Amino acid sequence: MKTQRNLATLVVAFAMMIGTSTFAQTKEKTVQVGGAPMYPSKNIVENAVNSKDHTTLVAAVKAAGLVETLQGKGPFTVFAPTNSAFDKLPKGTVETLLKPENLKTLQTILTYHVLQGKFSAKDIMLAIKDGNGKAEFKTVSGGKLYASMSGKDVILMDENGGKSKVTIADVNQSNGVIHVIDAVVTPKS
Repeated sequence: MKTQRNLATLVVAFAMMIGTSTFAQTKEKTVQVGGAPMYPSKNIVENAVNSKDHTTLVAAVKAAGLVETLQGKGPFTVFAPTNSAFDKLPKGTVETLLKPENLKTLQTILTYHVLQGKFSAKDIMLAIKDGNGKAEFKTVSGGKLYASMSGKDVILMDENGGKSKVTIADVNQSNGVIHVIDAVVTPKS
């Protein structure tokens, strides 16, 4: 009887240990972006609308009709340009892209910043290492993005040779991950 009770206690303790261990491994930390917490329990759009550094991106996503897509199951990896990244574009570019007649172009540019699947910074750096210093990723728009390292920084290069640095990595979402970047990347024209 005592042996059965000890065995039962051991089984319960083991189950609790496994449960706690699993919870600890899946608990992702909340990251601050644009002065707002990005909760891993919320989706990409639910978090992005709270970042004061991504108001241009959010406006563009809304204008392109991509809100529902980015609220979908995913998983997605989004390279999210900041407002200052959009400010680096030639004057009038954003305003022109937001016009209804440029919807397809806007959608193509925005989906060029998205990968199907969840790629953490560790995954991207491993792909760079496996590729002898350069990794190639296919974007949702069908284009290619290239990643490399510059010191400890992950650098993205677009099909036109434009470069962007990941400034905040691994902003986990319920439907993927966001990596904040400092420049807009563009597909081949």
